[in-house]
Amino acid sequence: MLPEPATFAITLVTYGAILLLLIYYVLNLADLECDYINAQECCGRLNFWVIPKFGSHLILCVLLLVDGHWLMLLFNVPMVTFLGYELHKQPRDSLGVYDPVDIYSRGLLKVHLRNTMIYLGYYFVMFFIALYYMMASLLKGDPIKRHEGDEIVTDF
Repeated sequence: MLPEPATFAITLVTYGAILLLLIYYVLNLADLECDYINAQECCGRLNFWVIPKFGSHLILCVLLLVDGHWLMLLFNVPMVTFLGYELHKQPRDSLGVYDPVDIYSRGLLKVHLRNTMIYLGYYFVMFFIALYYMMASLLKGDPIKRHEGDEIVTDF
C-alpha cells in the first residue's frame, strides 16, 4: 500500500501519459482523414498502442483497488470495461482495433475519431479529479503547524 500522495501522483502521471497518447491518436486519424498517410501505416501505428493503453488503465484500477480509493475506482471501472470490450469484440482475422481494410469501407474513421474525442474528454476530467485528490491528500491535516497564540511555527 502506497501513501496517498504517491498513489495520486502515479494516477496523475498515468492520466497524463494516456492524454498524450490520445493526442497522438487524434493527429494520426486527422492525417489519415486528410490523406497525408495511408491507412495501413496509420492503423499500424495506432494498433501498437491499444494494448499498452488498456494495460496502463487496468494497472491503475488495480492500484486504486489495493489502496482503497473506491470513488476513483468507481470512475475508472467503466472505461476499463469498455476498453476490454473493444479489444474482445475484434474478429480473429482483423489486424486489431484499427483495421486498414474496414476503416474506409465501413466508415469507421469518423467513429474512431469520435471515440477518441470522447476518450480525451473523459481523461481530461479524470486528470483534474486526480489532481484535486493529490492536492487534497498533500494538504491533509494542518500543513502549517499552528500553536497557541499568534505564533506560526513551520518545520522545514
